Amino acid sequence: MSDSQGRPAERPEGEPGGEPAGVPGAQRTHGLPAAAVFDALGAEYERAFAGSATHRASLDRLLEHLAPGSRVLDVGSGTGVPTARRLAGAGHRVVGVDVSPVMTALAAGQVPDADFRCGDIRETAWADGEFDAACVYFSMLQMARGEQRELLGRLARAVRPGGLLAVATVPVDVAEVSAVFMGQPVVVSSFGEEEFVALVAGAGFAVEERHSVLFTPDHPAGEPEPHLFLHCRRI
Repeated sequence: MSDSQGRPAERPEGEPGGEPAGVPGAQRTHGLPAAAVFDALGAEYERAFAGSATHRASLDRLLEHLAPGSRVLDVGSGTGVPTARRLAGAGHRVVGVDVSPVMTALAAGQVPDADFRCGDIRETAWADGEFDAACVYFSMLQMARGEQRELLGRLARAVRPGGLLAVATVPVDVAEVSAVFMGQPVVVSSFGEEEFVALVAGAGFAVEERHSVLFTPDHPAGEPEPHLFLHCRRI
């Protein structure tokens, strides 16, 4: 689970006609937990994926609509760059959650003004309306489809009515496909673009903007992959 960018799996297997799917971690990865995958990647992940202009533009858009001192949940906070750093630097109160102890430690060192917690977001409890906004940049792709649907519903309760959601994914129609991501074995799931938009709307968010782009990671194995960014408001 990580903040920087969603990735294409380098070698999908196990599903006829399977296509590359972006992967920012996996809770089930050929027997390895997501923590092991992203502990191994560490700062290499940030170097490969932090350069997305569309991610930065998404953060700009979010910052334009946040009230001063907003409380923001960063799901899959990774190394803290760019999301937590930008938000905390603008004076917002950021709570980041990531399953990787190495990523969490890197984030705490790079963004000391934010509150980072190592844990599984699927098991973390939040009070209703606790946050003014949530960011979920490519950090659900490691979850099964049902878990993604459940998490979006939980986020709709954790974000106050009228609050904001910035969410991004790699919009490909795959379910629990085995792949290799930056040398690490992973299992990934995702949705096609229209299905993902409907999923977010069905959780209780009004989708106000969407942007689709191709992004090529700065990595020897990097290939162009589709990215979908949504900006939403809690109904």
